[in-house]
Amino acid sequence: MATADTSPSRPTSAADSKGHAHAHAPAAAVEVSIEPTQGWHVSHFFYRFDRDRLAAMPEAARRAGGEAFAAALANEGEGAIRRLQTWIVPGHKADFAVMMMDPSPLRVEAVHQRLMAGPLGAALTPTYSFIGLTEVSEYLPNAEQFGERLIEEGETRDSPTFKAKVQAYAAREAGMRKARIEPDIPPWPNACFYPMNKKRKVGENWFSLPFSERSRLMAEHGRSGMKFGGRVAQLITVSVGLDDWEWGVTLWASRPDYLKEIVYTMRFDEASARYAEFGPFYTGYVATPAEILTHCGV
Repeated sequence: MATADTSPSRPTSAADSKGHAHAHAPAAAVEVSIEPTQGWHVSHFFYRFDRDRLAAMPEAARRAGGEAFAAALANEGEGAIRRLQTWIVPGHKADFAVMMMDPSPLRVEAVHQRLMAGPLGAALTPTYSFIGLTEVSEYLPNAEQFGERLIEEGETRDSPTFKAKVQAYAAREAGMRKARIEPDIPPWPNACFYPMNKKRKVGENWFSLPFSERSRLMAEHGRSGMKFGGRVAQLITVSVGLDDWEWGVTLWASRPDYLKEIVYTMRFDEASARYAEFGPFYTGYVATPAEILTHCGV
């Protein structure tokens, strides 16, 4: 696929009627940064311990490696990032995971590099990673759009109930948008992560649907999720142009069976049943670095 040359290193030029080249007038200054204009970088890293290499390490080296491992994940001091959480991962896919969020992708990546460069680095095998950005979904309605949805659901525009619901939504809207681009991690011990796409198949092409239809389907999907309020929290990050899948979904729950219930329930919504494709699922149980080492027998 052809791409445009966006290099700022030198101006383009044009020739006048006599063939003399002249530089174009410089374009308006554009701020250049590796940080997004809004939101944070989000990375999920999954690792496995190499048991043969661990067994070959002297006991003193393993103890020192464990201390360095914990220090690399302590998220304190000058290199601290906005959010960091570690999980024990059951099954063969990984032994543990690190989820990180920060405006700077290099500060996030530095945590991974500290782990790999530390004394236990030779005994760590990265098994999967996924990167994305936090965003405010285009399907999150503003107060006016929320009111139109209420009318579609049977509310009367001039009723006191309608006005109260719209006013309450308007009061929450700024907080909801901020929570999506600068999210907190909920204090729940059960988690899972999976990537997903929207289909582009003939007859099931999400991106050929008009916005009004996509918005309707996502509103239905959102209502299913709301039934799990107080039990499950969700973070959706966008990876279009950044990773192999288009979105990443992270779920936290107060009980592990709630993860099963919400994923099962929401797969019956048309947005998922007809248009969604899912990647591998990774289960996690929130744990400190020390708990990970103990659990994994390091």
